[in-house]
Amino acid sequence: MRKLVCFLAAALLTVTGPTLASSLAKAKPEAVGLSSQRLQRLTDTFNADVASGKIPGAVVLIARQGKVAYLQTFGFQDRAANSIMRPDSIFRIASMTKPITIVAALMLAEEGKLQLMDPASRYLPQLTNLQVGVEIKDGSGERRLMIEPARREITVQDLMRHTSGMTYGIFGDSLVQRAYRAAGTMDDQQTNAQLIDKLAQLPLAFQPGAAFEYGMSNDVIGRIVEVQGGLDLNRFIVERIARPLGMRDTAFLLDDQQTTRLAQPQAAPGAPPMVIGYNPAKPPKWFSGGGGLLSTAEDYARFAQMLLNGGELDGVRLLSRKSVELMTSNHLPPDVSYGAFTMELGLTAPLPQYGQGYGLGIGVRQEAGRSMVPGSVGDYFWGGATGPYFWVDPQEKLVAVMMLQASDIQLRTYYRSLLRNLVYQALR
Repeated sequence: MRKLVCFLAAALLTVTGPTLASSLAKAKPEAVGLSSQRLQRLTDTFNADVASGKIPGAVVLIARQGKVAYLQTFGFQDRAANSIMRPDSIFRIASMTKPITIVAALMLAEEGKLQLMDPASRYLPQLTNLQVGVEIKDGSGERRLMIEPARREITVQDLMRHTSGMTYGIFGDSLVQRAYRAAGTMDDQQTNAQLIDKLAQLPLAFQPGAAFEYGMSNDVIGRIVEVQGGLDLNRFIVERIARPLGMRDTAFLLDDQQTTRLAQPQAAPGAPPMVIGYNPAKPPKWFSGGGGLLSTAEDYARFAQMLLNGGELDGVRLLSRKSVELMTSNHLPPDVSYGAFTMELGLTAPLPQYGQGYGLGIGVRQEAGRSMVPGSVGDYFWGGATGPYFWVDPQEKLVAVMMLQASDIQLRTYYRSLLRNLVYQALR
């Protein structure tokens, strides 16, 4: 145990000095209204959970007033290989890809190449005349799928806010979801163009606009970005978002050096496999706008800080202030219903009983109460099925990023709640 404690202490990093030019400025916690003494609670808790084997390791970054006051590494980048976590360890960020894809689309909207009110079929003609699958039971009690026409076309806004009626085949067992699985909609060797051809042949789970159904909508946005932006999604994000913002390790593909920094989950009895994986031996051809990016804590903090700054970071403006306001406002209609998987989103579920809604690619807090965790009205957030989580609190001028690789949904929810509590208790 003593050796492990010494090892963890060596792996722990607090950044307060000068770093590379692409880093956010650093500050002592007290200089930006945080308590070093109270932040130690966060450090001690995560170290203890690594030591007990609950998690393999993590990276946690907290920025306030535009400066990083806390950047800590915990445990192992790969416990099985005994490699320690690094500040620049790279993580599969899964659905934390979604806000970046939405920013790409909003950049095109600002250039006049895209409008949220447009039907998706304006950019992807395959998506005309879509059908909706309605489950019914026959006389023997067996489920079967009845097909009815969509009452209206899917809009770009529907795709951005998950009201298109598209679903995920991997998160449930409805007949529509079975059809998604049978069609191979999560095949990482497909292209975005091939995915759209598949989706065009599949029924929707709901009528467009009727329900929030977490699904492949943002993957369709990714393909629209490719069509209207003239680049594949990897190149668009790298060349027009990541590189300008100094996010040097954010992409859909890793080179050999980056692969050595790829964080791994730890083997656990009964743990589900990674929903969104990345196999360096067989890199994906599918640049999933809903879940395929890889990134680091500091890279993602730069992206989040850009949003907090109203679309600009270090003299690089990606979006106007009003586009960021549009993105981070609730877009769900008051009469919307919710798909069965919504409750499984835990703390990020955009449910009125939690005082939360959903913007464009992110959840948003609408009320001071109702939520089970601290925050502020107007804060926005999202996480990924592989474990990472972030939020931005404009009232507190706060950005928090947790990079973790853990596929168990209860574990992910626990650490998101834990992090919120431990960050806000450290405010002075």
